[in-house]
This record gives sequence, C-alpha cells and structure tokens, in this order.
Amino acid sequence: MLTTRRMLVQASLGVMAALNVPPLLAHAQDQRPVTRRIPSTGEAIPAVGLGTWITFNVGDDPTLRDECAQVMAAFFEAGGRMIDSSPMYGSSQPVVGYGLQKLGQPPGLFSAEKVWTSSGADGPNQIERSRRFWNVPRFDLIQVHNLLAWEAHLQTLFAMKAAGLVRYVGITTSEGRRHDLLEQIMRHEAVDFVQLTYNIIDREAEERILPLAAERGIAVIINRPFRQGALTSRLDGEPMPAWAAEIGASSWAQFLLKFILSHPAVTVAIPATTRVDHVRENVAAAAGLLPNAVTRERMAAHVQEL
Repeated sequence: MLTTRRMLVQASLGVMAALNVPPLLAHAQDQRPVTRRIPSTGEAIPAVGLGTWITFNVGDDPTLRDECAQVMAAFFEAGGRMIDSSPMYGSSQPVVGYGLQKLGQPPGLFSAEKVWTSSGADGPNQIERSRRFWNVPRFDLIQVHNLLAWEAHLQTLFAMKAAGLVRYVGITTSEGRRHDLLEQIMRHEAVDFVQLTYNIIDREAEERILPLAAERGIAVIINRPFRQGALTSRLDGEPMPAWAAEIGASSWAQFLLKFILSHPAVTVAIPATTRVDHVRENVAAAAGLLPNAVTRERMAAHVQEL
C-alpha cells in the first residue's frame, strides 16, 4: 500500500508540473485525507471522492477537457481515489477517460460507474461502452443508477462480480427520492454500496437509510453534498463562525463536508467541481478533526439560521 501511494504521488507531481498546476501548500501536502473502510471487504478508501455530474460534461472542447484533467491531477495529488460518473452525464465519461490517459492512468484510481438503461438486456453493452470510454480493465464499482430496471441490472452486476469483471455492486438514488424502495433493496440484496443525497439541510437519510447501511454493512456514497452548489452559493459572503476553527474548517465547503463525513455510516462524499482550488479544498476537508454529535447539531442549527 505504501509503494502504491508513493508511486501515485510521484506520478501525480509529474503530471501537475506538465499541466502547469501550482503545487499544494506544504501544510496541505502533510495532511492526507482520512480513509473509511468498505464494510464488505475492509478495503480503505479516502473519504472525499470526485463527482462528474455537469462539471465534466464539456463535450470535445480541448480547453475545457484540459481543465477537467487539471482537476483530476489535483484530486489525485491531494490523495483522492474515487471518481464517479454515469452514462446519464453527457460527455463526462469520455472526458474522464481523456483525463486518465493524460495523467498516465493513475494507479490509485477507484473507478465508480453506473448502468442507466430501462432495458436489462442492454445493460452489458452499456457497461462495456462505459469501460471503453474510461479505458480501464474493469470498474471497481458499478451502480444501478436511480434504481432504473434495478432487478435485471443487479442480476447482471452480481454475475459480473462473481466472474471478476467488477469488484463491487451498488445502487443509487438522489434528492431523497424512492427511499422506501432503496431500503427494501438494502434489506434483501447483497449490495456493497448505496449512493444517495445527504447534506446539512437534507437529513432524511439519518432516520432509516444511514442506520440500515451501518446495520447491513453497506458502504455509503453521498451525492449532492452542496445541493449542486446551491448551499455554497447561499452561504457565500456569510462570515464563518469563529468556532469552525475548532474542527479545522476554513471555508463553507469544508464546513459542509465535515458535517457529512462525521456521520459514522458515511464512507465517501463526491462533490463535483470545475476548479483546482476547490478540489484541493474539498479533499482537505477529510483531513484533521471532524465534529462530534453535539457540534454536528450546532453546525446544522447555524446554517438553518442563516
């Protein structure tokens, strides 16, 4: 593991120089993000990943593709591993593949993809197209996106896992939709991951879904941690509370991410961004202190009041 990390850091530093991305500050380099265990295997993974919804849907524009590659370079250099995408996300998949190729196929990548088609029979072909876009030997995780045709796709994914063609199987939803069905699947199917929306405002998942994930040993990926930017925009210009320094939050983005990551059932949060400074800031939120239960409620109350 140490060798792999050293190889990743050395390769990423070379890429950062080639892409003219300024190096991280020394104090940021010294702090690696906290890792969480995937319950079904015990594998450790950094607690902040990289989402690609909207932000990587840049088509064939060479300048924007290179900007996405710079974001990926900064993400890996800061210690990130999981990148999450979907066939639903426009050109995001080939843009991820472009970035991975430009970065020399970083050895630390944890590739998280989705199957998203109403036809169970079309699932394998769609997954193979996605794999070619990424140009990876296999995906680490494939999820049934928004529970579409979930029964047929789970059969496909479980068969792929048994054959060694994917390492983990998951399901997803977002914006609090279909939690009853999500719970049903979590109770009766041997999924490794579940992905859902959870943030300092949208806390419905705390009632049943997150406790159930802990009970069943299911890893949890959190999408829309900033409500697709609406939360950070709303807080922009508001002064940070002085006590935020007690948990090491130097920005609202870190404040919001630390709230999410401090829930014991959460494995990875996947904020999306187009900016190198933001991806560094996001990954850094997983380093250092996280709030306890009392501080979490104080954080939520403070945001509600603003």
